[in-house]
Amino acid sequence: MTTAQLQYISELLNVSIQQISKTVELLEAGGTVPFIARYRKEATGSLDEVHILEIKKWNDKMKEADKRRTAILESIEAQGKLTSELRNKLEKTLLLADLEEIYLPYKPKKKTRASVAMEAGLEPLAKLIFDQRERNLESIAGRYLNDKVKSVDEALAGARDIIAEWIADDLECRKRVRSIYERTAYVVSKVKKGKEEEGLKFKDYFDYEEEAKRIPSHRYLAIKRGEEEGILKVGLEIEKEDAENQLQRLLLKGLPEAKEQVNLALTDALKRLMMPSLEKEFDNALKEKADKAAIEIFTTNLRQLLLAAPMGQKRTMGIDPGFRTGCKVVILDAQGNLMADDVIYPTFKAQEAEAKLLHLWEKHKTEVIAIGNGTAGRETEQFVKDLLKRKQLPQKVIMVSEQGASIYSASEVAREEFPEKDLTVRGAVSIGRRLMDPLAELVKIDPKSIGVGQYQHDVNQKELKESLDAVVESCVNLVGVELNTASKHLLSYVSGIGPSIAHNIVEFRASNGKFKSRKDLKKVPRLGEKVFEQAAGFLRIHGAEHPLDNTAVHPESYHLVEKMAKDLKVDLKSFIASKELQEKVDIKAYVTDKIGLPTLRDIMEEIKKPGRDPREAFEAFEFADVNSIEDLKVGMILPGVVTNITAFGCFVDVGVHQDGLVHVSHLANRFVKDPNEVVKVHQKVKAKVLEVDVPRKRISLSLKEA
Repeated sequence: MTTAQLQYISELLNVSIQQISKTVELLEAGGTVPFIARYRKEATGSLDEVHILEIKKWNDKMKEADKRRTAILESIEAQGKLTSELRNKLEKTLLLADLEEIYLPYKPKKKTRASVAMEAGLEPLAKLIFDQRERNLESIAGRYLNDKVKSVDEALAGARDIIAEWIADDLECRKRVRSIYERTAYVVSKVKKGKEEEGLKFKDYFDYEEEAKRIPSHRYLAIKRGEEEGILKVGLEIEKEDAENQLQRLLLKGLPEAKEQVNLALTDALKRLMMPSLEKEFDNALKEKADKAAIEIFTTNLRQLLLAAPMGQKRTMGIDPGFRTGCKVVILDAQGNLMADDVIYPTFKAQEAEAKLLHLWEKHKTEVIAIGNGTAGRETEQFVKDLLKRKQLPQKVIMVSEQGASIYSASEVAREEFPEKDLTVRGAVSIGRRLMDPLAELVKIDPKSIGVGQYQHDVNQKELKESLDAVVESCVNLVGVELNTASKHLLSYVSGIGPSIAHNIVEFRASNGKFKSRKDLKKVPRLGEKVFEQAAGFLRIHGAEHPLDNTAVHPESYHLVEKMAKDLKVDLKSFIASKELQEKVDIKAYVTDKIGLPTLRDIMEEIKKPGRDPREAFEAFEFADVNSIEDLKVGMILPGVVTNITAFGCFVDVGVHQDGLVHVSHLANRFVKDPNEVVKVHQKVKAKVLEVDVPRKRISLSLKEA
């Protein structure tokens, strides 16, 4: 990366050039974002994952621009138009969009009106007119008549076509009109004729306009969806007269007759060439901005969902509820293995259902019951609770989000895990497991299917996937993974591992038994030194031979902890078990040329709480005694769970099969710009019912009034 590129990124991200340079060096050497953020703090100046990810993205953008710059230089040179001044300008230009702007006049074009006029020999005439120093243009134009140009009018029209293309490609002209778009453009949408009834959900945008620079991302994406579905006609409008005036002041500086021809070309260039081009450019920019905002909301929600509190290893009954098809019941052991499954029909075979549940409880000694919150969820919950109460069984009953469970059930992952079981049994297993450990189970599902996004199908799918994968990777490595029980799907997100090596780890574990130490990882096929370096610190081995193998301390730092223990004249296990001994350590005495205070502080923090799960402690939750939207009354204050967060507020499940909306204005007794300031996914809240629209299945809630 050049000094100019480093300087640009440094100013943009407010990060020093040295930090960026070192981070890029580590990335280019195969370092992952979680590894660099956690174990290379001395090199990066303790940059967090967000900054490192941004540097990675900008490094990729600069590489793309470098590659394109080379192609552009070669193209212009082949045309014989590459001057030293133009070469210098291109070499100093950093961004891809700016390179394309400079290349525009030299970019080989398909057949245009201007290229046809040039082939007819009218370029010299266009130059004379554009200079605006000649009189008697009709007489001059008469000299350019030939078998392709039959009249003076044709000659002048062709010359104007050439001038129009010059104006449309000119950097200064485009800059002036672009500034008008930036300042004054309006997004305008109108319903297409005859589409009023079909597009009723887009009614708000049937005759709508809003300043482009102020339109919120969710509104712009809604309008674009209406356009995509063929309901709305959408465009960007500016003050055309303002644009014409800007160009006239720049270009009209000669004799009247020539000025008139140039002005005609100018008007044509603006309407036919510049405005469509710039409108597309600004539409893309607005879409990119809206995509970014939507993806940020999605990634924030996904992070909160993945890091939801785990219940932990308990014998669990998972129930996938249903009316007609019955409720699928599974029993999972404390490690999440399927022990038994059955189906019950509480609606019309209540006694048989009770008998089956009691038999399963007694046989497997379950400790908790997880019930999916979909269709028949609340009814099944009530049935189970009534039975528990009558039989005086001390079981916890917890409602669990079903979002994505059906996607998992039909997936290759589920078929591989349970080839002999049907979709509904797999769904019940997923419900039970996601109560035990949401992260371990949800990594098996495409993040887009989990249902915590906003317009996820309308945004740039490549960027969405990259961002969501980065969040999953970040969460998995933050929590750490138990090497001897993790599925290959969970292992595949561990820093440096990936699906292929994750498969090899699971195969090796199945053939050789549990891993006794992190060092044993090096025996796994294709898991070399680099992968071991990237992955080892994020893998845990409960009950390992080396006590640090169950911590986030990286093996490369074991010698430091061992030296601390030796200096205190105790063994390593005693040192890790004693906070009193740890407090005696002066970490400054252990600084080396490779390991500084940031890493040493992390090490001490880790050995104070070895194997600590950074997620919050699990807290059981129960809904109020309401089961359907018809049970709701305005003024009720109900317990609920935040299920999704958007730019305009959040959705809360109060237990009636239909989430209620808390508008951003009802989140708190103050102005809230970003709902994430106030709520997070899976947060337990109390909400007041403001409005209930039963026919449209809409519930309006307030947190500030509760």
